[in-house]
Amino acid sequence: MKYSVFTASTPEWTPEEAATNLARQGWDGIEWRITDQDEADEPGFWAGNRATWPLTGLEASIDAIRAVTVSAGLEFSGIGGYTRSHDRSNVERMLAATAALGAGQVRVTMPLTSDGDYRELFDNTRSDLVWIAARARAHGIKALVELHHRTIAASASAAVRLLDGLDPTHVGVIHDIGNLVIEGYEEPPAAFQMLGPYLAHVHVKNASWRAVRDTPQGTVWAEQWAPLRDGQADLPAYFQALVAHGYDGWVTVEDFSTAQPLANRTRDNLAYLRSLTSA
Repeated sequence: MKYSVFTASTPEWTPEEAATNLARQGWDGIEWRITDQDEADEPGFWAGNRATWPLTGLEASIDAIRAVTVSAGLEFSGIGGYTRSHDRSNVERMLAATAALGAGQVRVTMPLTSDGDYRELFDNTRSDLVWIAARARAHGIKALVELHHRTIAASASAAVRLLDGLDPTHVGVIHDIGNLVIEGYEEPPAAFQMLGPYLAHVHVKNASWRAVRDTPQGTVWAEQWAPLRDGQADLPAYFQALVAHGYDGWVTVEDFSTAQPLANRTRDNLAYLRSLTSA
């Protein structure tokens, strides 16, 4: 396996700092966050993230993105896009940019279940993915659907229904164990078997549930991001299942916990991942 970091989780670093620091720590690659974001007084994961490239004017940034990545000696594990599947003009831009960078694969985001009737969302998104698969083929790359809580693709079984029959050379799935702690968890060996050739990429983070308040009706719980070692996902068992399945692709970390300073967090995460796959 090869290891990379998604820059949504490195908000304090500029692109140059992110690439340089990760390369020095021994990471194999980087997965750039590309989206138009809100400004913030302090850098955060979702607003004011300094390691994010804007979608606006993306084409003019291609050479800079490539130069920052290559000069650090890193590979692209993919591109972390946020473009919705129905936004065909911007999906096309993301596919073209990914091809121009030689990054190989790019995430296209799925509708939230709160966006409307599930069946209608599913049918419309399936049509979008037929189009996306054809455009990804034209660009010689792969479009990725991430298993993500509160979307129409929250589980492996939902993603299989969504992609079934499409060419797995050009569409695939990001399996994300941290998201699945929140919604969509299925035993990893079964999930990998279900996905079959659609298992294209792995994201790793961890999460846990905490009691936030007691009410007369019962305890209210909410999810929170956790360090890789501390959340509810059994990462040793998860990586054992990945190895047993024969997965040998990219593993991209997106750790949104803040218990450790950023540099310590990324360094420890790499050591931990290597310890899980070295046996």
